[in-house]
Amino acid sequence: MGTEISVYLWHDDPVRGKQALNAIFDEVARLDRLMSTYIEESRISEINRDAARHPVEAGDELFMLIQRSLDISILTKGAFDITYDSVGQHYDFRKGLRPDDETLAEELTRIDYRFVEAHEDGTISFRNDGVRINLGGIAKGYAVEQGVQIAKRFGVTNARVTAGGDTRLLGDRRGTPWMVGVQNPRNEAEVAVTIPLQNEAISTSGDYERFFEQDGERFHHIIVPSTGTPAGEVHSATIIGPDAVITDALSTSVFVMGVDQGLRLIATLPDYEGIVIDSTGEMFYSDGLRPPD
Repeated sequence: MGTEISVYLWHDDPVRGKQALNAIFDEVARLDRLMSTYIEESRISEINRDAARHPVEAGDELFMLIQRSLDISILTKGAFDITYDSVGQHYDFRKGLRPDDETLAEELTRIDYRFVEAHEDGTISFRNDGVRINLGGIAKGYAVEQGVQIAKRFGVTNARVTAGGDTRLLGDRRGTPWMVGVQNPRNEAEVAVTIPLQNEAISTSGDYERFFEQDGERFHHIIVPSTGTPAGEVHSATIIGPDAVITDALSTSVFVMGVDQGLRLIATLPDYEGIVIDSTGEMFYSDGLRPPD
């Protein structure tokens, strides 16, 4: 999934614990083969190649995630949009490459979640040629949720499964809460805030995860769908809630929407809270997390 996966768990039986670990990593590898746009044989790559010509069978899991992605696009009024990859494919953060103005203008016409149709028979089609989807803003959340479900099947009651900026917690840390730190976006060795959690998901989207700098400007992987360019109002957005699929997608959405609109959205979702660090380094909290004055 293009990121580091880590699993911590406790089990009274070391053999069963090891089996649980192996099963979780096997599951992540399976999901990567299904959902990675970097793998030509993946189902999502097949959809990107063929869905503009004819409906493509997605399979239950991929269909469900695409459908949930489209629902979140509606909720966020397009701030979350899996068709961002029509432009996103032209960024190479290792080589420091970005689309030129002509490419950006052409590909921007292909970004619109409404170009994606999820049919009742489980197939996906695109309304326009050149549309590409990428589940990078939601698939890791699904992967860590799946990891926790597998841990439960092996009798594990205390675990932490992390994929990049997405973490799902099972139970507590054997009698104490899990202490989860939110990184200072401009100092990887420093924690901006630490939050005690149990039985929760927490996702952080930041402009420090994949980026390069050019002419004094930072180009990172979180694209504003309406412009095709990286969002610039905030440095990081963290969302806490019961479902890592949703926290993953919401952290991306809030990052794109910015402090005011993003936290207004979170205020409408009773089970979710957020922390946003803006481009000046100031920290903002949703109402349920707001520290006392």
